[in-house]
Amino acid sequence: MRSNVAALLLGILGVLSTPATGLGANSSKAPPIPIKVVIVTMFEAGADTGDRPGELQYWVERNHLDQILPFPQAYHDLRMNRDGVLAVLTGVGTAKSAGSIMALGLDPRFDLRKAYWIVAGIAGVDPADASLGSAAWAEWVVDGDLGYEIDGREIPADWPTGFVPLGKSKPYEPPRTENWGEAYHLNATLVNWAFHLTEHVDLGDTPEMQKDRARYASAKARRPPFVLKGDTISSSTFFTGVKMSEWANQWVKYHTGGKGNYVTTGMEDTGTLSSLQMLAKASRVDWNRILVLRTASDFDQPPPGVTAAEHLARNTGRQYVGYLPALESAWRVGNTVVQEITTHWNKYK
Repeated sequence: MRSNVAALLLGILGVLSTPATGLGANSSKAPPIPIKVVIVTMFEAGADTGDRPGELQYWVERNHLDQILPFPQAYHDLRMNRDGVLAVLTGVGTAKSAGSIMALGLDPRFDLRKAYWIVAGIAGVDPADASLGSAAWAEWVVDGDLGYEIDGREIPADWPTGFVPLGKSKPYEPPRTENWGEAYHLNATLVNWAFHLTEHVDLGDTPEMQKDRARYASAKARRPPFVLKGDTISSSTFFTGVKMSEWANQWVKYHTGGKGNYVTTGMEDTGTLSSLQMLAKASRVDWNRILVLRTASDFDQPPPGVTAAEHLARNTGRQYVGYLPALESAWRVGNTVVQEITTHWNKYK
């Protein structure tokens, strides 16, 4: 009996000590592939090519990301081209994005130590700051999920919102407590560089967007699409409405000490940045080489005369007026940075 148990244990140990194959293991013993740029996208509408696009498709088709690399430990297979550009599709929500990025960062097939990371996704936009199809480079990314919440029907009459920061007993109570992941500050020099490199990129326009933005009072909402600097809130709950936009503006100001300005609302970026921050501590990525670009597919609130519920129903199922233009803007603006980095790699590596 004892000899059988010993044999079984030795067999298990033998399996555990055998180098893994698959799941990203570099079974050929080849050196890791040096990556210049990682494009982070969050969802795809169907196939990677040839149909209605999601955030990945234009990158695959236009940047010739023809090499498919199996990535079973995460949400979706990876795509790469000969220029050292790698694209990852994380899946929707902070949990999937955190898992996918951590899996990529620990994958032995790639050397990511010098890679630049560009999150390129669509988002809702505050009409006070920008118009449909616009592209915003974020310096601050703020988490919209971490906190306490009281249902809006039960909040005190003198409270502006039912959201309360962790460790506090009322909204926006000073002083702000220790950062538990509520705010991420990116390299301001890199963000400014990306903005100035792309601020004159032509983003195009459509009659549908012109008609939609004409219903808003803000001068910036009425502008044709443009590139700007603007911060983003990351929340796995899709929100809409004037009151929610007011909360997002104050929440970003609170968690950035008044330095951030809420412009766009996405869903995954704090999950992505959480993993990248940990990977940077392990010297697997460079925290100073991360960019977050969000482009406006829809306004975060309805125009005058339309209720929040009506606005939400109109946008259900990604039927946003700015959906395709926002995907186009993400590629045009993001690719301008990609081409600059890869073409002049000796300068930027």
